[in-house]
Amino acid sequence: MFKKWALDNSFIPSNKDNLFFFFLARSALDTAARSTKPPRYKCGISKACPEKHFAFKMASGAANVVGPKICLEDNVLMSGVKNNVGRGINVALVNGKHNYFTFQMWSVDIHVAQNVAPFIEFLKSIQDGTIVLMGTYDDGATKLNDEARRLIAELGSTSITNLGFRDNWVFCGGKGIKTKSPFEQHIKNNKDTNKYEGWPEVVEMEGCIPQKQD
Repeated sequence: MFKKWALDNSFIPSNKDNLFFFFLARSALDTAARSTKPPRYKCGISKACPEKHFAFKMASGAANVVGPKICLEDNVLMSGVKNNVGRGINVALVNGKHNYFTFQMWSVDIHVAQNVAPFIEFLKSIQDGTIVLMGTYDDGATKLNDEARRLIAELGSTSITNLGFRDNWVFCGGKGIKTKSPFEQHIKNNKDTNKYEGWPEVVEMEGCIPQKQD
């Protein structure tokens, strides 16, 4: 008479015939487990993007310790691990190729307008049709003036006008966009609600960006 045995490896029969059936059952269980395992989508987003869309996922920095992360089509464009992020506003441009930039936005003297000049010239130089992804780290707002905010608003941002000292913000827009972008998250720096002392919690965002149609 056989001993009863479970399919969790708690008992493996010694009889060769029984051992064959054991492994057969284990194989069936493994196949079932693989078939019920949730699928992984590009950049780890929660669902697959439709055709002719780019999958993306972003996260702002965590206080002044962990840098932001930008992923597009399963490629991590910017992160602390890649060592290509910095305090301020981090920008990834996608237009046939990928380019990465960091602009320091903190200054003791908020009236020093020339500090933001390189950022303004950069925003003006972005070519039409370029996807623009931005994420803050530490402080991304102190040096911003009205012109810089206007240029970012023209990329589709609605929150840029209210971005303040040490706010967390992620945004995905585009040069030449005709409407406001639906891809934007913003958390205010508020001492009563901050997760970290002096900084709000990390803000994350994912989605599917329509590809440019010729």
